[in-house]
Amino acid sequence: MPVTEADVLEALRPVQDPELHRSIVDLGMVKGIAIDGATVAVRIALTIAGCPLRAEITTRVTEAAVSLDGIDRADIDFTVMTDEERAAVRQLIHGDPASTAGSQAAHGHAEGRSIRFAEPDCPTRVLLIASGKGGVGKSSVTTNLAVSLAQRGKSVAVVDADVWGFSIPRMLGVQHAPAVIDGMLVPPETHGVRCISMGFFAEEDTPVIWRGPMLHKALEQFLTDVYWDDPDYLLVDLPPGTGDISISLASFLPRAEFYVVTTPQPAAQKVAQRAGFMAQKVNLGIKGVIENMSWFTGDDGTRYEIFGSGGGAELATTLEVPLLGQVPLVPLLREGADNGRPIVVHEPDGEAAHAFARIAEEIDVTLAPTRRYRKELKLI
Repeated sequence: MPVTEADVLEALRPVQDPELHRSIVDLGMVKGIAIDGATVAVRIALTIAGCPLRAEITTRVTEAAVSLDGIDRADIDFTVMTDEERAAVRQLIHGDPASTAGSQAAHGHAEGRSIRFAEPDCPTRVLLIASGKGGVGKSSVTTNLAVSLAQRGKSVAVVDADVWGFSIPRMLGVQHAPAVIDGMLVPPETHGVRCISMGFFAEEDTPVIWRGPMLHKALEQFLTDVYWDDPDYLLVDLPPGTGDISISLASFLPRAEFYVVTTPQPAAQKVAQRAGFMAQKVNLGIKGVIENMSWFTGDDGTRYEIFGSGGGAELATTLEVPLLGQVPLVPLLREGADNGRPIVVHEPDGEAAHAFARIAEEIDVTLAPTRRYRKELKLI
């Protein structure tokens, strides 16, 4: 039997847009199919002009088309969706922002937009990664923990909420900015992790000089105007300390889990405990402590505790939570943060990568909500 256009369309149905993770057929991206002997021509409408993943779409469509018996070549050409078509895509996958006004107004948000992660039936575990002070490696911990969770087969996203010291895109090695579809931001993905950050909207050498209301608004947009698609985990890299951003996120994300990063140094531990006490005051569940820069292992195998010892364990005792792990001080960890090469990807058999893998397992398995707890959440 000769191949028909309907056959080609069905072969293309499993092909997903690399950013939206939805069928290109269901999204209305397939605009034309023509068959000439063993060659099929397919026209695809990209959601935006200059789509950075055009080559990946070409590969996926070609592989699907030539999998049909009788087809040995696929010619792909591209067009761009109209404004109306982009609006339809947003409506399909993200809903109409205006339709959610009533539900979120009840939570006190003036804009009236729904924060999916605050809803009782949302399956996403939100992890707030905090520290009392800067310089303890909180962002590198967030980055490598996110990739470690992705390596466990989880869908993972990161919000870089450190609007003054944004660094997550650089640490992940993100190569392009978010796409914008009818006002909806589509976060870029690398190493299995999607992220959004002020770093996409401000130059690295430009200070962000904002007061509380503007910060509050920006964070709300990160949670509502971005297409997250219910990931298994959303990690939020908080700024150091206990200021406006942490307080706003506590109100936005009342079901979030709170994790504190510290170093072994007693002075750092004393400051870090303030972040934990803040979480307790705003009724966030503190789940664990992560100690970074715990030791340096020399070429002779000797461990040198450059920043002292015991800070993480003491903080965990004070907050009455487990010490989830200790991450050694490794030069490649710092280099990877600067060069966009997470150590868990580029030195997976190293000491630091193993530490992050164990922490990810603790969070994913040991600290996972029970089935009963999940059921109760849906009944709230």
